[in-house]
Amino acid sequence: MDDRDDKLRRQPAGTTEHEAILQALREMILFGDLAPGEAVTVAGLAARCQAGTMPVREAVRRLDSEGALERMGNRRVRVPPMTGARLGQIRLARAAIEPELARRAVERAQAQGRESTLAAELKRLDTQLDLAIESGDIRGYLRFNFKFHFGLYGAAEAEVLERIALSLWLQVAPSLRIMCGRYGTGNLPDLHEQVIAAARAGDAEDAARAVAEDIAQGMDGVAVLLQSGFDQNN
Repeated sequence: MDDRDDKLRRQPAGTTEHEAILQALREMILFGDLAPGEAVTVAGLAARCQAGTMPVREAVRRLDSEGALERMGNRRVRVPPMTGARLGQIRLARAAIEPELARRAVERAQAQGRESTLAAELKRLDTQLDLAIESGDIRGYLRFNFKFHFGLYGAAEAEVLERIALSLWLQVAPSLRIMCGRYGTGNLPDLHEQVIAAARAGDAEDAARAVAEDIAQGMDGVAVLLQSGFDQNN
């Protein structure tokens, strides 16, 4: 049994069933288990989560409102196919939100004298990411890339901005998974060392710039993928 099958058993104490199922579905989307345009049934998702259809249906409703899933009728849902117009809006929003989260995270760490602690945690996650890249583990890359970014963003303690950033990641992550599969893990953009160095130095502006460039490179890759006409009609 792999981590996808067992994730409901590994939730922190106090997590409700509905929260656990929502998190499980988010991870399926974030880490590439559902492809853009792939249609699945609520019953099929419930089986994958080892959960009842009612809480899964409620989680799907939440993810539909966040733009991560869309309902198709006949009890089927899918990850919305990516378009150039949709990608452009996501890119604009990410460029506004995520560098600001990075800036606030480093400013807050500096104010608390925690620059080294934040940098060390980011380095730990980036090391795991590098191991995934070296082994060609796409799901591992996506997982630790997400953990790296949201480990940084969480340090900002800006809940509203972080929630928006998560919604944006849910919308673009399936396309990033296709990009990784197409081009491999060895050719992926990575400005994490610059982010870590900025965090260690307490340089909030450098951290924001590095995150902005990291976003731009990743979104450029998805744009190239779209131009190549990859199939989103699974």
